[in-house]
Amino acid sequence: MKIKIIGTESLGVRGLSCIVEIGSRKIFIDPGLALGYLRNGLMPHPVQVGVGRIIRSRILEELTDATDVVISHFHGDHVPLYDANPYQLAVNQVKEIQSNFKIWASKCAESNDKIKKREEGIILGLKKDIYEAKGWIDDSLYFFDPVPHGELNTHQGNVTMTKITDGENVFIHASDIQLLADSTVNNILECEPDIVLASGPPIYLENYMKGRTEKAWNNALKLARGVSTLILDHHLLRSEEGLEWLVKLSELSGNRVICAADFVGIERHLLEARRSKLYEDMPVPDDWHHLYAENKVDAEVYLDAAREKYEWFRY
Repeated sequence: MKIKIIGTESLGVRGLSCIVEIGSRKIFIDPGLALGYLRNGLMPHPVQVGVGRIIRSRILEELTDATDVVISHFHGDHVPLYDANPYQLAVNQVKEIQSNFKIWASKCAESNDKIKKREEGIILGLKKDIYEAKGWIDDSLYFFDPVPHGELNTHQGNVTMTKITDGENVFIHASDIQLLADSTVNNILECEPDIVLASGPPIYLENYMKGRTEKAWNNALKLARGVSTLILDHHLLRSEEGLEWLVKLSELSGNRVICAADFVGIERHLLEARRSKLYEDMPVPDDWHHLYAENKVDAEVYLDAAREKYEWFRY
């Protein structure tokens, strides 16, 4: 089993996209990305935009020979969009590549017009059916019943977790669970996985996390103690404080608790958490984003500046 993580917060974008290769199959989970549209009143810094473009190109390249594409849910940082903004992956971009992959997802049962349109945008835009993700598909691929996007019974809906096994190792992709539902963590541990890639809680949302932090921490520790390698990323690493969780969880659990950048073997690029600092270090003209949307400027000069300024920057 070969696991390749493509885009997460520790790699510079919003998302939880990864690829698992097993035998002749290449399973791409959550081929989408986004950049937080506003953070501290600031639009994505051009360094973020440049990294987003690089990762978007990697996603498209990896899709060319994918056999299966899994969509955990239809939020804009996890799926190609028919109405993508300049910092997301568009259905039209995916349409241009030649690939015969099957698409798996839990069909939209919600009365949410926005989510339903995203599902329909994929079907119509890519001219592909979406296969129902439920239970065992074959000896390698299993989909859990939908679990909460965070807590039970919220407007955020549900997500589908994926289990992949080669007969010896078990990998679970647990997108946007946020470690806020005990039953979700129990479902994962019952599978006795070797590696779990999961979204930690959104601790950067201080008001939201009031009264929820202890539950998220206890579930994180429970999961860390039951998995030899736990990769926590996504919502957790939209702030630098999320890194402290990784250290403490690893110490207390006695197991390996890391972020996606650690797993890939590169420096941590918490660009969203560092957005204000990026603006301080590399000011941006007021009309830059408008010009970028019209393809009149690109981010290369900012990427070059970041490579010179930051020892940790490796794009």
